[in-house]
Amino acid sequence: MILLFLIASIFIMQLFNLQIVHGEEYREQSERRLVREAETYAPRGDIFDRYGKVIATSKLGYSVQIYKTKIENERLNNVLLEVANILEKNGDEYYDNIPIDYENMTFTKSENSIKNWKQKNKIKEEATVEETIEFLKNKYQIQHTEIDDVRKIIALRYELSTNVYTSYKPVMLAKNISIESMLEIEEKNVSLSGVYIITQPVRDYVTGNVASHVIGYIGKISSTEYEKRKDKGYSLNDYIGKSGIESAFEEYLRGTNGSKRLEMDSYGRISNEEEVTESSMGSSIVLTLDLDLQTMTEKVLEQMVLKIQSGGFSGIKYNDARAGAAVVMDVKTGEVLAIASYPNYNPEEFIDGISNSEYDKYFSNEDRPMFNRAIQGTYPPGSTFKMITGIAALESGAIGVNEYVKDTGVFYLGHKPACWIWNSRRQAHGNVNAETALKVSCNYYYYEVASRMGIDKIAEYAKKFGLGQKTGIELVGEVSGTVSSKEYVEKLNSRKNATKRTWTIGDTLSSAIGQSYNNFTPLQMCYYLATLANKGEKNEVTIIKDVIDSDGNIIDRAEVQKSINEKLGITEQDLSKINIKNENIEAIFEGMKSVTDDSGGTAYGTFHSFPIEVAGKTGTATAGSGSDNAWFVGFAPYDDPEIAVVVIVEHGGHGYYTAQAVKSIMEEYFGYNNDVNENLNMTTIGANIVD
Repeated sequence: MILLFLIASIFIMQLFNLQIVHGEEYREQSERRLVREAETYAPRGDIFDRYGKVIATSKLGYSVQIYKTKIENERLNNVLLEVANILEKNGDEYYDNIPIDYENMTFTKSENSIKNWKQKNKIKEEATVEETIEFLKNKYQIQHTEIDDVRKIIALRYELSTNVYTSYKPVMLAKNISIESMLEIEEKNVSLSGVYIITQPVRDYVTGNVASHVIGYIGKISSTEYEKRKDKGYSLNDYIGKSGIESAFEEYLRGTNGSKRLEMDSYGRISNEEEVTESSMGSSIVLTLDLDLQTMTEKVLEQMVLKIQSGGFSGIKYNDARAGAAVVMDVKTGEVLAIASYPNYNPEEFIDGISNSEYDKYFSNEDRPMFNRAIQGTYPPGSTFKMITGIAALESGAIGVNEYVKDTGVFYLGHKPACWIWNSRRQAHGNVNAETALKVSCNYYYYEVASRMGIDKIAEYAKKFGLGQKTGIELVGEVSGTVSSKEYVEKLNSRKNATKRTWTIGDTLSSAIGQSYNNFTPLQMCYYLATLANKGEKNEVTIIKDVIDSDGNIIDRAEVQKSINEKLGITEQDLSKINIKNENIEAIFEGMKSVTDDSGGTAYGTFHSFPIEVAGKTGTATAGSGSDNAWFVGFAPYDDPEIAVVVIVEHGGHGYYTAQAVKSIMEEYFGYNNDVNENLNMTTIGANIVD
């Protein structure tokens, strides 16, 4: 009993010492020494063009986070309101994911989306906007009566409730705020319990809209993306590549975050910071793009579309000409030097989410600015396909190089199609061979050779040139397109509830001039053209030059390619040479040169005075509805090809219009660049030619 008494006395004395004698001192120490670990965010790797010009980088920014602290609910609401007021005063935005337009008192999402949102947040399905606000106000115990104050508090409380909000895991309230907001929040740190300013790298798209479809954009990680990646070190505050190179190379571009130790009292006041692990920047990507050429290509494409739309070439307005694409490829390497889709978008606007008006501008726009037409749009190639039909006919022996076909206007088989010159002028081209058929784009010639060899041979050569299949470019979303063939019709017939189709001679004739089921992407068309310019030698299509780690070392290309192929589902490409007899390829080449170089060629009016010889082909292809699509494909120099260029304008009317865009792009590449507006001034020579 004496022993127990002594032990109890010691405990009582020690408690008296801790709580009474030194109580205040130890209490202050305890509150000062709450230790929390915070992430230090690593910058994403930079993205450069082939010459080292910066396209995307990271700049230093300030963000606002909040830790859970020992304060009552009312004070928390006041802290959040104060933060929101500071940010709004300085023109900064904070996260507001409540789908309510307070000005008009309406929901901002579709009925089905709102239903799901209400269900997730335990709000009655039939609740009005006013009732929803009242529900959230009660849920967060908001005492304020001004609707503007309520709106701000609800927005930030919602962020806390939908993210991991603890004393050790902060929640992001705002990103990339101004220095004015940062200084004011830091100044009021004592009263803003748990609020903490961090320096954080912010993505900077230096070139704005230029190459936007290639680069893509980043955005805040979604709950679905987080669940898939949380084991890889991602947090709910992270940003992730959503499209383009940013998405395809996410694992390389993303850096490794570091950490630091914060000493903070229970009210969120920081007394000390100490770095624990250093962050490491992500790998940088060097693209094959030439930024100057890319910029000019996009500018030319836009002005081409607008000029066709306004009737600036022939006086005929094509009001439905509102979009297009262009691709420039190095013939000798398969590297993509420029790839453009119009209209485009500004990736900067997507980093922290977009407003309703911006959403409508991009996603409710019938011109689909987010759609990368260069790799996702598929179009009938029209007469630009005739080189395939010509080579197939010559190589199969269906016709000889110097053998002539007499164009009489209307072909005698199938649905009895007529040559374009018969339809427009009731004339015929007379005797044409492989070369002159390309020069004047004589449909009759290709009807004749197609009827001799059949569709299988045409389809065989189309596939050899890479048409109707993915090129394997390192971008998300590339589509395959289709080669017109009996095999494709059988595939259509095998679909559930399909209307049965039977292959006819009419399908063969239409396919021979690039119509029927032929649908290819502009990138595929450029690859086909580059392979043709290379006389059957194939190269691997790529938009990546190098991947460089944070220490400046070039990562092994085979390792990068394997990783990207697995991620994008890219299969190994057939790079075997297409064997074509010299006399046959020369006949096709001469025909393409006569298109641009001989009087009567369908693009002579554009290229007759160009200082470099160009081989090209116009194409005016029937679209599903509206005006015809306008194509031009070409390579240069003729004797030793360096680049292949393809331009398409949806509903552009006539292929010879787009020849002007190809000329301007070539002028930029070969150093003959003038003002774009001057380049697009069409001469009248050959302007009456229709292909």
